[in-house]
Amino acid sequence: MADEVHPWLLVGLGNPGREYARNRHNVGFMIADLLAERVGARFGRHRRAVADVAEGRLGLGGPRVVLVKPLTYMNLSGGPVAALAQFYKVPPAHVVAIHDELDIPYGQLRVKSGGGEGGHNGLRSLSKSLGTKDYLRVRFGIGRPPGRQDPADYVLSDFSAVERKELEFLVDRAADVVEAVITRGLEWTQNAYHGS
Repeated sequence: MADEVHPWLLVGLGNPGREYARNRHNVGFMIADLLAERVGARFGRHRRAVADVAEGRLGLGGPRVVLVKPLTYMNLSGGPVAALAQFYKVPPAHVVAIHDELDIPYGQLRVKSGGGEGGHNGLRSLSKSLGTKDYLRVRFGIGRPPGRQDPADYVLSDFSAVERKELEFLVDRAADVVEAVITRGLEWTQNAYHGS
């Protein structure tokens, strides 16, 4: 089942720097870190792109994956991703963007291929740099900001104490979803995870 010609490019979206590490906007980085742990790989700076990269295989003899954390800040994530897609010869169908999603309740996971960016600047940058919207997205729900809080401030704030109680479990589940998309396909993953 493993496609030896094209590895998978798994892109965790977030912002570099310790001050952003626990932000809602950085859940993509958190999931990418866990996936790297699972495949026994360490992130290191790539020579061809402003990004940290970790390479490995999903399971014994499973598909090759290249985990990516762009280091250009969210709004400019597309440049490094496009450069790495070219370097590793990865078609858009094998690119998976892992990101936070305001329009989904906290902790819910949704998977889709293509579509709009819903005001997400990281996705907008990705679509522009890849020249297509036809890549996979694993969307981690962070919910809408309370009251009149500006969404821009909300995504750049840390998860609340209540949310943090479940965060580790939810990040683990999100990593399962990413693996399922690759090994079992989009439709199977949607059927298995969208109900919960």
